[in-house]
Amino acid sequence: MEELQELMEQIETNDNVTPELKEKVVEALTNVEDPELGIDIVNLGLVYRIEMDENKNVNVVMTLTSMGCPLAGMIVTLVKEALDKVEDVHDADVEIVWNPPWSKERVSRMAKMVLRIS
Repeated sequence: MEELQELMEQIETNDNVTPELKEKVVEALTNVEDPELGIDIVNLGLVYRIEMDENKNVNVVMTLTSMGCPLAGMIVTLVKEALDKVEDVHDADVEIVWNPPWSKERVSRMAKMVLRIS
């Protein structure tokens, strides 16, 4: 639980995202695994920002481990499906960004152990 809290702290939000909503969204996103690595996108440190507008539409700003990821479309679909199940979210969109680039420093301790990286 402490590690999830640390991961949540590195994810930015806008003013419309309450701490409770952030927790629900992050929890839902922990169910979205990178199909190649078998680790969820939160523990991989791929989620950078969660935004919500006044109509309860959520935008997740995230990256991928590599620019040429052939499964990008699948991951976007999985994120949207996970957020469809979150109460208080009307609609969801995903924005893939490359800046800042993903780095292993964003990866949780658990994921580093599984991936055998330091």
